[in-house]
Amino acid sequence: MRRTIGAVEARLDAERERIGLWLPVALGTGIVLWFALPTPAYWIGLLFLLGGMFLGALLIGWDRRIGRMVAVGCAAMAIGVLLIWARSLWVAAPVLGQPITTAFSAEVEQVDPLPAKGETRLIVLPRGRTDLPPRLRVTLRGDAGLTIVPGERIGLRARLMPPPAASLPGGYDFAQRAWFDGIGAVGTVLGDVARAPDAGKIQQPLRARLSVHIHEQVSGSPGGIAAAFVTGDRGAISPEDEAAMRRSGLAHLLSISGLHVTAVIGFTMLLAMRLLALSRRMALAGYVLPLAAAAGALAGAGYTWLAGAEVPTLRSLIAALLVLVALLLGREALTLRLVAAGALLVLAWRPEALVGPSFQLSFAAVTAIVALHKSAMMRSFLARRDEALVRRLWRGLAGLLITGVVVELALAPIALFHFHKAGLYGALANVVAIPLTTFVVMPAEGLALLFDSIGLGAPFWWVAEKALTLLIVLAHRVADAPGAVATLPRFPPWGFSAAMVGGLWILIWTTRWRWLGVMPLMIGMATVLVAPRPDLLITSDGRNIAAAVPGGGYALLRDRSGDFVRDTMSEAAGIDTPLGALADLEQVECNPDFCRWRQGEGEVQRVILAARGRDRVEGADMAAACAAADVVVSDRWLPRECVGRWLTIDRDSLAASGGLAIYLGKTPKAVATLEAGDGHPWRHAQQLSGNDEAVPKAALAQ
Repeated sequence: MRRTIGAVEARLDAERERIGLWLPVALGTGIVLWFALPTPAYWIGLLFLLGGMFLGALLIGWDRRIGRMVAVGCAAMAIGVLLIWARSLWVAAPVLGQPITTAFSAEVEQVDPLPAKGETRLIVLPRGRTDLPPRLRVTLRGDAGLTIVPGERIGLRARLMPPPAASLPGGYDFAQRAWFDGIGAVGTVLGDVARAPDAGKIQQPLRARLSVHIHEQVSGSPGGIAAAFVTGDRGAISPEDEAAMRRSGLAHLLSISGLHVTAVIGFTMLLAMRLLALSRRMALAGYVLPLAAAAGALAGAGYTWLAGAEVPTLRSLIAALLVLVALLLGREALTLRLVAAGALLVLAWRPEALVGPSFQLSFAAVTAIVALHKSAMMRSFLARRDEALVRRLWRGLAGLLITGVVVELALAPIALFHFHKAGLYGALANVVAIPLTTFVVMPAEGLALLFDSIGLGAPFWWVAEKALTLLIVLAHRVADAPGAVATLPRFPPWGFSAAMVGGLWILIWTTRWRWLGVMPLMIGMATVLVAPRPDLLITSDGRNIAAAVPGGGYALLRDRSGDFVRDTMSEAAGIDTPLGALADLEQVECNPDFCRWRQGEGEVQRVILAARGRDRVEGADMAAACAAADVVVSDRWLPRECVGRWLTIDRDSLAASGGLAIYLGKTPKAVATLEAGDGHPWRHAQQLSGNDEAVPKAALAQ
């Protein structure tokens, strides 16, 4: 033990400058464990375990680096558990208990136009209805919502439902996100919205007016992307173009984050430094850099406010301000310490952001970029030298490509875990897209908006539109290329955790023992290769069933399902091909009430019986068919006589399990979306009935 501690102590002494970088990792580990463990009993037990490990570290000795590192790490993990636990209780709000249709009056808190879909999304605060949650998100179809402004009182009738959990294992859990956003129900507006007599006279917020102005100058998806770069409004981008941006690895350009904030601050500082340097007095007194940094900070803060102050934008602003502070102090600006400081600030402010893809993708990308460019090999390759301009440009282009490849490798596990797919050509696409966005599109937009004040912005809008059209063409070309997207049915959480630990170990340490992280990284990624695809996918409502078919595709029980269901099924199945129809397959027998088929390959085949009709069927008539099936699935309540040989799934069982992924091997298993006994607050929130219909709609907006 002494020899082992001594060897570790020697390693830590050589890495003493990097030990502090593990502090946000420890804090984040505590947050992740709170999400992973099911009930308060586990959370309390974890705190006691961390307390015991803290005391054990003190026995090792505070004078040893390993003792201090373990003690501080355990304390940070405990703080992470308490931080996210407190945050979940702080934002607690009641949710709707069941789907309802009701009329109510409300104050509009937020308006998000989605012109590409012909919709407007509203965040509203119901008034005079204690039976409704305090904050709702509703969707209004048509153009009626374009003139609604925040702060306005409206009356509406809406179909509301509780925030939905993930419909399939590994899917997006909106109920968790809605809990931290304070949204207690979601729904769709039915009919017209009643508005006060003075409605429409209140001026739209600056952000909305600016988006409308941009759409008037540049139409279609190019205008939608132009508005996304300035105000963060992505509603005018067509679904096809947005999907192409995702598949090509360019979707990060649509979310205002580090690239956009850095461009705004950088160009502002450059302009300010050139103007201030015209004053000899300021230049000689050393005021140019501080004043330019202040101008850049103000421009970045204004841009963040204009873009809606979303979490990714605020996170990028914090990092940029830390860079400016480092520059003013004469310190090296781009370091992993800066990244760690930014992560600590974000986790202390919004700890729930850690489990979202935005936080993970952005910090993984920045960490990979900084670690790469601080490496001796990359510094040597990109070092300035006396060479021809063409050779220097090719060296810079190669450096950009290497950076893109490293970033794509760092982001691939995160994309596969959250979205079940990852673009393979994103590095090549970004070699063109990032310079095009940074040096052409954003400067052209900024100059266009500036010269629009005197009516001379048209030439700059023309440049921006042509560049954005080129960006969309690039996205489609890359997205449609063979093998552009790698798909995965389900990335096991333990495999993802192993890959993240290995990746962080490699990125943070600098000496040879960093390569010990290759083993957990490879083990984690190996789970991608060996992960089996599910034989059956059943959504949480039981209506939609997808069955694997020979050749790698899937077929739907209800082939008229909408695009949302199809996209959800394709992601969960890990495929990038259209879904077929079960009824069209030769081995499937269907009548108006049920479909029956054999599922599986080789000797292991199971009989599946799935309900698809709406008529009542007597239990005695179903008993024989159910007994002959291995799996019986229905979106309704099944009679007592209907029991499958292995698994019987109906409305009652789905209410407890959520959506299911079923694997029909020699030892069949079912993976549920909802974990039994999950004690997180969004699973056991206070529920409201929403059944008060006392106020007529005609008087709602008065």
